[in-house]
Amino acid sequence: MNKVILIGNLTKDPELVTTNNGISLCRFGLAVQRRFSSSDGEREVDFFNIVVWRAAAENCYKYLKKGSKVGISGSIQTRSYEAGDGTKRYATDIVAEEVEFLTSKSSSGDTETSTPDVPTGSKSTGKSDVVNTFTPIDDNDLPF
Repeated sequence: MNKVILIGNLTKDPELVTTNNGISLCRFGLAVQRRFSSSDGEREVDFFNIVVWRAAAENCYKYLKKGSKVGISGSIQTRSYEAGDGTKRYATDIVAEEVEFLTSKSSSGDTETSTPDVPTGSKSTGKSDVVNTFTPIDDNDLPF
């Protein structure tokens, strides 16, 4: 099984190219903080090359930018190529099957954590409004 799930921030703006067959390909770097701090108290960061294909590639290029937080689900793929000096080089990429955008663009152009959509027709003053749209249920009405 070859499956990887990552959450991190883009290290640069996505780059979009089109293959000779007209298929979109988007590449970007992803910085992922490690779960635990090192002995000196610093949290280390790993950097991954992400590759996204087709319509998802176009969406990534359109909506993501440096610093955007994303969740990636995909597989690890290695490749080799010959460098300009004739040496053989190896690269490891994460080929994303799913990309979840975890930040949304605010009106000022800054990024902020996304929140659930508020139903149409209601005024939004923040996250508490979303919670207030739910109908209260009596504990005695629960089936468990």
